[in-house]
Amino acid sequence: MASYDIETLHGRILQILLSVDRVCRSHHLQYYCWAGTMLGAVRHKGFIPWDDDMDICMPRPDYDRLMFHAHEWLPEPLEALSIETDSSYPGGFGKIVDSSTTLIEREHSDYVGGIYIDVFPIDGAPKSTFARCIAVARYKALDKLLYFLHRDPYKHGRGPSAWFVLLIQRLFTHAWARRQLRAAYLAYDYSESEFVIDYDDGVKGVIPKRILGRPTPVSFEGHEVMGVECADEYLRNKYGDYMIIPPHDNQRQHNFFYLDYKLPYKQYKDKRSFVNRDSVSQ
Repeated sequence: MASYDIETLHGRILQILLSVDRVCRSHHLQYYCWAGTMLGAVRHKGFIPWDDDMDICMPRPDYDRLMFHAHEWLPEPLEALSIETDSSYPGGFGKIVDSSTTLIEREHSDYVGGIYIDVFPIDGAPKSTFARCIAVARYKALDKLLYFLHRDPYKHGRGPSAWFVLLIQRLFTHAWARRQLRAAYLAYDYSESEFVIDYDDGVKGVIPKRILGRPTPVSFEGHEVMGVECADEYLRNKYGDYMIIPPHDNQRQHNFFYLDYKLPYKQYKDKRSFVNRDSVSQ
């Protein structure tokens, strides 16, 4: 289990969600509680007790609009970090980050940010099963490429296990991978598509757009936020019998490498030997 106080973390990321909710309502943006956050809203009326992150999703047009205007719409100290806003960002989906804090998710990744909520863009998906498999494979390959571009090549030692990562870091640039990932996302127009995709679930994550429906109020820790309209159908597709509490061994946490609620992440002095800030945004 995590070494940090999860209730304190819950309180801080809940405030991020409520700020995003206010921004979305003010600017007529659609968002939905997603994944474990949607499950928590239905099963626990709030956080899953052991869950240490928060997920929302947004249709691609709303997601892009939020990322474009985040610097003017989000209250300080919140920031939007994504491949659309940050030339060194290592992931395919965005985060709304509290920049007055520092959080490093993985010891062997060079990316440093603050405590956050995840924001998943929801894109259009093809009707054909074969085309869905191609789209998912393309995404996963590019997402893995971004991961290797930011990973310590010597995570598993300095022998042959490092050669593949070192080769990737020599052959590819972050900017190229970012452009390719963006192109993969936009291959199927959201507004014209009958189906949408949650890339984290692969082909299983392709669902009819009607399941999202209109953002529907749900109760979360005593606050009204927005959830998926067809919540039962969505959760059954993702989790099966979602009302059953999983056994202790399956109650997963991130167990973050570093967490500081008082240090702004831009002031963090990273002393890990593999981190080379000059090369991250190439």
